Amino acid sequence: MNFSNTTDKNGIVEQVRDIARVDSTQWSTQKIVNSCNNYLDTVAGYAIGADRRFQWDDTNHTKLPIGTTNLISNQTDYSFLIDEQGNSILNLTRIDIMDSTGLYRQLIPIDQSNLTGIALDEFMKTAGYPLYYDKIADNVVRLYPKPVSSVTNGLKFYFQRTPSYFVATDTTKNPGVSPLLHRGFVISSAYDCAFTLGLNNLQPLSVEKQLEDKKMQDYFTIRETDEPNIIIPKWRSSR
Repeated sequence: MNFSNTTDKNGIVEQVRDIARVDSTQWSTQKIVNSCNNYLDTVAGYAIGADRRFQWDDTNHTKLPIGTTNLISNQTDYSFLIDEQGNSILNLTRIDIMDSTGLYRQLIPIDQSNLTGIALDEFMKTAGYPLYYDKIADNVVRLYPKPVSSVTNGLKFYFQRTPSYFVATDTTKNPGVSPLLHRGFVISSAYDCAFTLGLNNLQPLSVEKQLEDKKMQDYFTIRETDEPNIIIPKWRSSR
């Protein structure tokens, strides 16, 4: 569904105003942009949190959610805040490191809560080839041990990021999610309009919004239809 289609009147902008029964003066394009971007955040947050085995990404992004950064000799901490296009990184899913042969190998994630009986400053304190990383803050990681040498593009990181947001001049741009969920953007903005302006159709729009939210949540519940569900029993010692 295009963001705006003034010819066929079937874009998000046109449908929002039809359903809310308002004109462009009462509910401007910028307000529709704001509503749609808020709903994008809602969809992205649910998609990322609903299934850890499916790395959701907005389909409007033109580059994959993979980046590289330089490995710096004796530098322990590295931050991953934005991608090369300026999108905010929400979650790191994996970090690889380049070895002496030029191949990338996966770093092992650890947490300081697992390091008992030793001071953190003493854990693998001698510089060497990093094996582990600990997320010590939002998208800030600490390498163990710290690197003994600098390597260009020595770290490759995989991530999930913010969606590709709408702007008021968009026309043919679609929401970067499944077409099955596009109507949710229309209803969400129409609901925001009715709520903001105190319109009489607020209640029916509230019901429609709940239905669209439920449809979105159901959509993201299980998506790995190509992976069979297998129950793996836990082994317990008979002693």
